[in-house]
Amino acid sequence: MKSGSNQPKSRTVKAKKSWREKLADNKGLPKIAAVTEKMTKRWGAGKMVIPAPLEVDGLMKQVPKGRVITINEIRAFLAARHRAKLACPITTGIFSWIAAHAAAEAEADGVKRVTPYWRTLKTGGEINPKYPGGPEEISRRLRAEGHTVVQKGKRFLVPDYQRVLATDLR
Repeated sequence: MKSGSNQPKSRTVKAKKSWREKLADNKGLPKIAAVTEKMTKRWGAGKMVIPAPLEVDGLMKQVPKGRVITINEIRAFLAARHRAKLACPITTGIFSWIAAHAAAEAEADGVKRVTPYWRTLKTGGEINPKYPGGPEEISRRLRAEGHTVVQKGKRFLVPDYQRVLATDLR
């Protein structure tokens, strides 16, 4: 005698989270943690903040037209805000990427004022190629705001980004 049924087991298909849902999910963050042993060699000992996604998004939203910011500046603001030595470079970068995709998703839904993710650059003034629209679309948006964008190989750079860094964020 067989036990069980010949019916296939039903699987619950979990709906994929939207970018805006991912941005709103703080997962218990921000959190202050000690700099781990591996990281101590590069960053030194002390405390590190692991920011919440909405904190990163909030700083990106403050960058006015005609200005830019880099992930490192965002990290410095977050570290100062939380009285830590540094902000986690990995999560800060991931959360800026999520904020960019959430903004593009909102824009596609007709929202007019979204996080200006195109104003957030990588270290050295490089455009993040993983942001929505890719480097060509981000270059177009930056040029429309008066920035110079140059291409060096596959990389797109804002050569004078230090001159227009947003430094008065809260």
